[in-house]
Amino acid sequence: MDATKNSETSADRVTTPLSRRDFVSVTALGALGAVGLEPSRIAAAFRSDRLLYVGTYTSDGRSKGIYWVRMSRDTGALSVGGLAATTSNPSFLTLSADGKFAYAVNEVAELNGRPTGGLTAFVRDRATNTLREIASQPTGGANPCYVTTDRRGKFLLVANYTGGSVAVFPILPDGGVGAATSFVQHHGKGPDLSRQEGPHAHCILPDPSNRFVLVADLGLDRILSYRFDEKAGTLSPTHVAEGMLAPGAGPRHLAFHPNGHSVYVTNELASTVSRLRYDSATGSSTERQMVPSVGVPTTERNYPADIHVHPSGRFLYMSNRGHDSIAAFAIDGASADLHPLQLMPTGGKEPRNFAIDASGEFMLVANQHSGDIHSFRIDRDTGRLTSTGHSVGLPTPVCIAFVRDAS
Repeated sequence: MDATKNSETSADRVTTPLSRRDFVSVTALGALGAVGLEPSRIAAAFRSDRLLYVGTYTSDGRSKGIYWVRMSRDTGALSVGGLAATTSNPSFLTLSADGKFAYAVNEVAELNGRPTGGLTAFVRDRATNTLREIASQPTGGANPCYVTTDRRGKFLLVANYTGGSVAVFPILPDGGVGAATSFVQHHGKGPDLSRQEGPHAHCILPDPSNRFVLVADLGLDRILSYRFDEKAGTLSPTHVAEGMLAPGAGPRHLAFHPNGHSVYVTNELASTVSRLRYDSATGSSTERQMVPSVGVPTTERNYPADIHVHPSGRFLYMSNRGHDSIAAFAIDGASADLHPLQLMPTGGKEPRNFAIDASGEFMLVANQHSGDIHSFRIDRDTGRLTSTGHSVGLPTPVCIAFVRDAS
């Protein structure tokens, strides 16, 4: 859920125009179509690149849903392929491991007259990269903002922000999604009555063993752990363990370290990042370190958002909305503690979400309010970011998902 959505101004909603390089890329696509090439041959021209899908907010009418984009494996250059699917507020996406199916939460407060958001399943046309809707389900709570699969790829896990609840859905043999197999409602509130007047589930992740599911609840200042039955797709009726954060911290997103013993949390309201020690036997987590997300003096009110550990396990990155930067940290090889490394400007406004490609060489950052995606190169030895100089304009981008098969 966007902490600053209600205060967005018209100045914030200006879409960055395509650069000359991006214009040439998109024009090349149009030229190929103009001379009579089939969409499959147009898409084939870009198969040496990485394919990604971008979820957007559609409420203001500037965006239509999910878009597909290409990234050069060599330079990090970006080109917008086009609209992949028309759907309402697809604010978070996840894809199947084989790249055949995509799943999006529809972050709305009401669906068919009911106080619930939606979960939509799509099948990917490999020739055109468009997405065709094949199933949908109500999520059971308003404004779902996160979706991911369990470790076996059999179930979808959803967090409902305004609803303050979480749910599990089976992935059907045809890639569709069935009715919920589990639903848990959170209760309580936090000290910040403007943002923590009730529970706000913001992220849900399976642990590496797939035996527990962790939920970051911004409204409760807790990381709640549920036992997960990977055969039935059910959660324990109540949480079996929890990790407590500082009052008013507002935990938002989670990321596991590859060692499985550390979990990192962006604290949206406190503008901090925490390292938690994770006990895989019990599902419990204990805060061991808390550091500022922006370790320099600033007058900007800052709301950390997304967080990812580099594939090497040596670096951690998080996005800062307000300071409009990516904070990079080195991860201590022994303690897994964080050490500030760099604050890289994102080149736009409100970097809500970002993604690191499978090679660990590139990072793409979605700047929601300025309407652009910027490309950065990651130094594998130092973890530092440098701009590639490439970007594309796209209305209200809020989630980036790479296709793993890149075809």
